[in-house]
Amino acid sequence: MERLLPSVCPFDCPDTCGLLVKVREQRVVSVSGDPEHPFTRGFICQKMRHYPERIHSPERLTQPLLRGGAKGSGAFRPIAWEEALDIIERQITQTVARHGAEAILPYSYAGHMGLVQRQAGDAFFHKLGASRLERTICGTTAGLGFSHSLGRGPSTDIESTVDSDLILIWGSNTLTTNLHAWPFFQEARRRGARLVVIDPYRNRTAQRADQHLMLKPGTDAALALAMMNVLIGEGLLDRDFIARHTLGFEQLAQRAGEWPPARAAQVCGLEAGQIVDLAQAYGQARAPYIRTGFGMARQSRGGMAMRAVALLPALVGAFQCPGGGITRTTGEAAPFNLKALTRPDLAPPGVRAFNMVQLGRALNQAQPPVRLLYVYLCNPAVVAPDSSQVLAGLMREDLFTVVQEMFLTETACLADLVLPSACSLEMTDLYRAYGHYHVQMARPLIPPPGQARPLLGVFQELAGRLGFTEPVFRAGEEEIISWLLQGGSPYLEGITLEALAQGRPLRVNAPANPYASGFLTPSGKVEFYSQSMADLGLDPLPEGAPSQDDEGLGRYPLQLITPPRHQFLNSTFNEVPALVAQAGPAAILIHPRDAAARDIADGQEVRVFNGRGQCLLRARVSQETRPGVTVAEGLYWGRHTPGGQGINHLTSQVLADLGGSCAFHCNLVEVAPRQ
Repeated sequence: MERLLPSVCPFDCPDTCGLLVKVREQRVVSVSGDPEHPFTRGFICQKMRHYPERIHSPERLTQPLLRGGAKGSGAFRPIAWEEALDIIERQITQTVARHGAEAILPYSYAGHMGLVQRQAGDAFFHKLGASRLERTICGTTAGLGFSHSLGRGPSTDIESTVDSDLILIWGSNTLTTNLHAWPFFQEARRRGARLVVIDPYRNRTAQRADQHLMLKPGTDAALALAMMNVLIGEGLLDRDFIARHTLGFEQLAQRAGEWPPARAAQVCGLEAGQIVDLAQAYGQARAPYIRTGFGMARQSRGGMAMRAVALLPALVGAFQCPGGGITRTTGEAAPFNLKALTRPDLAPPGVRAFNMVQLGRALNQAQPPVRLLYVYLCNPAVVAPDSSQVLAGLMREDLFTVVQEMFLTETACLADLVLPSACSLEMTDLYRAYGHYHVQMARPLIPPPGQARPLLGVFQELAGRLGFTEPVFRAGEEEIISWLLQGGSPYLEGITLEALAQGRPLRVNAPANPYASGFLTPSGKVEFYSQSMADLGLDPLPEGAPSQDDEGLGRYPLQLITPPRHQFLNSTFNEVPALVAQAGPAAILIHPRDAAARDIADGQEVRVFNGRGQCLLRARVSQETRPGVTVAEGLYWGRHTPGGQGINHLTSQVLADLGGSCAFHCNLVEVAPRQ
């Protein structure tokens, strides 16, 4: 018997697609888009079309595995769950007794975006007193930069952009990372809107834009300030909005005066006329809109870049115009009561913390050392920066590593104990989007294969073994979801467990213009001048100095950025052979001028290196990037590259200026023919 059932995409993407899953005899036959979902509207990306292959892969883990050879050898023997849990209990008990609970470090992130399973281990590790993980690797810098300008909370509804007449996609490859926004942008274009992409290379989205500004990486703040210079100088302002809803305009005008287009053009690698034209178009538009990505924030000064760009709509009063505004995230329109699940109150005071960006340092330099690492919903051997240091730490014989996973990832291969994990279609969870205003609950559609288990059940069983008695360690998924709904937010009014249980998307109560009633800054206004920044010892005004890799300055001549590849999502989907084949060889984009200077031909295998490491890639000689800038799309597993090493062997553990995210796009390298 064949059934067509609703579900939700569980991956780290703003779209959080509604799915229709065809199930026959407890197997997923196909996955398609739900045509009744108000935002994703019946289509899905090519990655999710291959989801059945991933779920039913012969490489799927179906039983616990215990290391049986040297670390990294890949030699494991199957064991029963009871033995696996006995081992974990014993390792935790012995570690706490000998070294203290802070010798234990959980490491997890966004391999699954369901709110219950993603946070399933938090209460356990808080109660245990383990070291705390600062989960800031991706969006925290962008969020803080944005909030210092416009405050926290949701931003402009992408669905409203059909009424925009100028769309700026700034630091986002929308056709790869936010695909379902594209139809709304296309409808705006059909009505006469112009679409401009601002990005350091000519990605899939830039190729289909009306205009592409190929600025140098890390110079976004300079471009934004030069646009402000033109807007202020030519009087292209909404002075009434500025007077009533902003703070610090006179100081901003003085700072913008330091950034005439000619100066910014030199910094950004653009022509002054391009900057003037863009600013004039923005100032003259009826309803200008900006879609920010994470690209500009993955720089050493990424928070400042996001802060500067976020101020532009206030100068022209774009928030008040249907179709105008700016979108960073919509996720804060669904402020679920996560503390009911994560229970930070269970943690003892003063527990030490490690930034997840700096896992290499944590594993190799922390004193006292980390002795037990528990990894889930993440693949740090591939996704964490400075991979050589991460791998050296994972190879320590005195480190016991537990990994719960669906596949023998590169991290799992270095573990001492591997636990098989259920996938999204095999467990209950609640999903909120960060690209639209709908939430949705999904229930299991098929049983897990073999002995695979959801994360929540594993942590609850461990909690019981250790004598933890709080209700959070006994509650089922639906009871937890009922707790999550008890935050009292007006955005969630009418969102009930009974309504969610129908499995259909529900819209939260967020307006298209969430700024209509003010800004969630300390002053309640747009803060051109930010006292909170000043209190942190930072410049209270936007500042345009470019980001730079201090470690590589004077040593390596080429900038490296590492944006997503269309066939992968971070390191996920490297398990699907068809997508690896579609992606083709791991490659580096290099400008013809730089290639010629190094005697590099298109398609040649090259060595990309700096002081942190090297990897072997295929050269793609192309004018899709600018001189001095190289681009390596995607996080290939090392096993899919010629030298067995991925691009994060070249990225640093340096933190961005705000929030502690990783400066993934701020690294200098050299490229040479492989000897």
